[in-house]
Amino acid sequence: MKMKRIYPLIYIVCLLLTACGDSFLDVIPQGKRIATNVEDYDLLMNEMGLFRDNEYAPGGWSEAMIMGDDAAASGRYLSTTQIFATRLFNWEALVYQDNDQPPVFLQTAVTNLYTFNKVIAEVGGAAGGTATQKAALRGEALASRAWTNLQLINYYAKPYAAGTAATDPGFPIITIPDATIQRYERGTVQQMYDHIIKDLEEAIAVLPVTPRIRTRFSKPAAEGLLGKVYVFMGRYADALPHLNNAFTSLSGSSVQLFDYQLLTGVADPNFGFDGPGNDPNNFTEDIVSKIFTTSPQSFFQLNNRPLLLAPAAAALYDSRDLRLKLYSTGDVDGSTNAGGLLRKYGVRYNRYGLQLPELYLLRAECLARGNNLPGAVADLEELRKHRMPAAAVAVPSNVAADRDALIRFVIDERTREFALQGYRWFDMRRLSVDPLFASQTFTHTTYNQDGSTTTVTMDQPNRLVMRIPNSFMLSNPAMQNNP
Repeated sequence: MKMKRIYPLIYIVCLLLTACGDSFLDVIPQGKRIATNVEDYDLLMNEMGLFRDNEYAPGGWSEAMIMGDDAAASGRYLSTTQIFATRLFNWEALVYQDNDQPPVFLQTAVTNLYTFNKVIAEVGGAAGGTATQKAALRGEALASRAWTNLQLINYYAKPYAAGTAATDPGFPIITIPDATIQRYERGTVQQMYDHIIKDLEEAIAVLPVTPRIRTRFSKPAAEGLLGKVYVFMGRYADALPHLNNAFTSLSGSSVQLFDYQLLTGVADPNFGFDGPGNDPNNFTEDIVSKIFTTSPQSFFQLNNRPLLLAPAAAALYDSRDLRLKLYSTGDVDGSTNAGGLLRKYGVRYNRYGLQLPELYLLRAECLARGNNLPGAVADLEELRKHRMPAAAVAVPSNVAADRDALIRFVIDERTREFALQGYRWFDMRRLSVDPLFASQTFTHTTYNQDGSTTTVTMDQPNRLVMRIPNSFMLSNPAMQNNP
């Protein structure tokens, strides 16, 4: 279905003139959108930028993919990508310098916030539609705003720690669809998380159980996201009811785990097997769908060249794990990958929305932390039976009987499930303030053609937080930046 686009008039003028001032929110379309009835506001929520990252420029999820310690790099190809990729991989303090283009992720996120805020503020007074339709649209915008703010706070602020969240600098909470505002304050991490929770609670009350299309938020998607938010806060007991609610709402739906036994087709060195990772419209596991393209034509060429599976991450897999079918020791040119490492080649579309596999893993973690070890094992094995041959599904008995060992197993399963997809960056952050994992250090190794390697160790905790680019700080000189 072709999607109708609604553009603000002044935004079109800005595109023609290529420049529109120097506001902190200069990336936001300025002026008034031509939206008067419920259908117009509904179409605003179909904009592609709300669920598909720009594949030809550095986006937020691509940054996460590069910064996770599940990644190693091929020096041969990392040097051919944009300089941002190398800076991100080396966890440099200054990724986006004064004369660099601002990160597309931040531009897109703030632009999307404008859209969500407009729908939230105005759809109630729009012409046409029913009260139920208007409430549901507002709920979608609230949940989408919460999603965006969760990404922003996990790039540009410290990981949530209950003892310091009330004073740790956050990210500006933007709730008004007005691009003329010039000054913003960062607020605190606690204020942002409170804001996210409030948005999701309001959304859950009005969202439908079944979305019209999977790129739009539904009640189970908002419930699952709220559970994830509480996990990021270390509030596992609060997370569990929402994760359970999400599963209940999904009962009888078309959302299901994909069986990796069904990965078929030719093991093409570029695109790999048939499956959800190679079809943007395969929503089998998506509760709410968001994708980032990792094809050879994408900006960083992440799927095919620079990023390799770090040896420590590769060691987590059982040799029988069917997820290994998505990796190759060979490069697309027929040569062996640098260091003989694995390269992910069976996934053209990185799915980073809320997915059913993550819902199982989030609930398994909460159950394990709450000492419901059998429940955690059951969730793990439900996922693993779709990823492993029957003989390899069971969680080892010594792990299943030990709370801490089981929690570690869940985290390792997250790496096995989501390696080189960006999820590890968020886990690194939240686990860095968890006593069970706080002693971890993070390293990245580049493997060069001559057989040499270069290893960098992250400057913790500073580099677990990205600096807000100077291009976004100039109009807010009083705003404190990150170290």
